[in-house]
Amino acid sequence: MTGATSLDHTPAARGTVLVTGGGGRLGRSVVTGLAEAGYEVVSVDRDRAPEGVFPADVIQEAADLLTDGEPFRIIQAHRPDAVIHLAAIAVPFSAPEEVIFNTNSRLAFTVLQAATELGVGKIITASSPTVLGYGAPSGWLPPAFPLTETTPPRPWNAYALSKYLAEQIMEMFTISHGERSRYAAFRPCFVISPEEWLGAPTQQGHTVEERLADPSLAAPALFNYVDARDVSDFLDVLLQKMGSIPNGQTFFVGAGDSLATEPLADLLPRFIANSGPLTESLTGTRPAFSVDKAHRLLGWAPRRSWRSELQPSGPDSLSFATPSTLDIAAELATASRGNQVNP
Repeated sequence: MTGATSLDHTPAARGTVLVTGGGGRLGRSVVTGLAEAGYEVVSVDRDRAPEGVFPADVIQEAADLLTDGEPFRIIQAHRPDAVIHLAAIAVPFSAPEEVIFNTNSRLAFTVLQAATELGVGKIITASSPTVLGYGAPSGWLPPAFPLTETTPPRPWNAYALSKYLAEQIMEMFTISHGERSRYAAFRPCFVISPEEWLGAPTQQGHTVEERLADPSLAAPALFNYVDARDVSDFLDVLLQKMGSIPNGQTFFVGAGDSLATEPLADLLPRFIANSGPLTESLTGTRPAFSVDKAHRLLGWAPRRSWRSELQPSGPDSLSFATPSTLDIAAELATASRGNQVNP
């Protein structure tokens, strides 16, 4: 029953997953997707989601995870097989810098610490592509495009730093407790929830269609994006395969194309000084962020594109050919053979 906290139930075939921040833009799709995939899901957030948002068998816990001892209490009460930590202030500069840093870093440490101390077998934390430092006022150029998990992080604001710290916290627990638990971090690109394909505002206040029509809106994020349901699919695959990959991995999770109507080889040099020679490989619909590692280690590939999901708002709306899932998977397989990246 939605909103219930009783533990009198039969465990789901795939085990119990506790998701912090389950009521957020990404969390709602993750909770729903994992429940539909056969997991028993516990959603933890400050407030319970309204009736009907989640499948009926999702358990909801209303809790302030910044309260001393609360992460331990919640995890101990449900004894999940896995914890996925999403709870955070999710938008850079949406609060004072010290508040963002203190909130996000404390949440990451206390949730992962509690899960580790209680012996949870699989522990995953959300990070962010912003750890790479694009958009820095002092200028930014990566060693190469596309960006991968080996691109050096250069966080320049409290949000990016807090997310990079979450990865370091994950690595710390991997080093100290990796024989007992499996750990991972993931960097979801600019998340687009299902209602945003229908015209609801994105987290930046404008619509997906507006981001496509005006490249300057998506340029600060390097035109990256991901459907929230693809993130849920990724987490399902990761949970299943964590025991067979090296412990303590970090993954980019993004769409198979860019959120743009022009190739990034043409777009990025307009917004990033001196990037022209680095972007020559970003032809066609190729995105700035590679998900090759997730494909190579997990066999995961994104299934959704703005070309297939965006619902036109009128007769003059954008309309483009849709790359199929098979096309995207084939491109990833080719990239994996020709551009091996160490995990």
